Amino acid sequence: MRRPRRYGDAGQAFPIYITVVGGLLFLAFAYFAVGQATVNRNGAQTAADAAALAAAQDRRDQLAGAWVEDLLDPTKWQAIFDGSAEGLDESCWRAQQLAAQNDAAVLRCVQDGLLGYTVEVETTDTVGDSIVPGTENMKSQETASAVIDPRCTFALLAEGAPEDALPLLTCKDREWKLDPEDLEELLPKPEDLFDVHLAD
Repeated sequence: MRRPRRYGDAGQAFPIYITVVGGLLFLAFAYFAVGQATVNRNGAQTAADAAALAAAQDRRDQLAGAWVEDLLDPTKWQAIFDGSAEGLDESCWRAQQLAAQNDAAVLRCVQDGLLGYTVEVETTDTVGDSIVPGTENMKSQETASAVIDPRCTFALLAEGAPEDALPLLTCKDREWKLDPEDLEELLPKPEDLFDVHLAD
């Protein structure tokens, strides 16, 4: 009489085994779907960060160029370090370029004041097929902001100083003694004049 009971117990355990295995497979696919979404979202954030930094760096380079052009007129320096200069071009094209290199498209690129950019991007790739309905068409959107910080200070020369003398430019821990008679000397680079970083 015991043998039939043993076979009966095994028969009852088989559906439970199938249910458990099916549940585990479902969880595995669900975690995989979550992983796909996370990777897609991380890609969007990377693209947004790169795009915002690229726009801000282009603006920084233009401001540095404006400073070099007005090197002999120190009265214009402060406006340039504050982010204002004549003839600057729009910099969002660089955001679009960097977003495309990171498989994303720019949805929005705006200048924040004179010294910053905010960029919103969307991935060109979808999350992909999974057990979660709708993911095959789902794209990720993320936003990033980058700011430009002036790194230099100076004081205009007092009245009576030689007309062609230039102020001492202090950029963080380095001083630049600019000689108007020798403008071929090494000048500060854009990264010496301005720092570019993602906003906190």
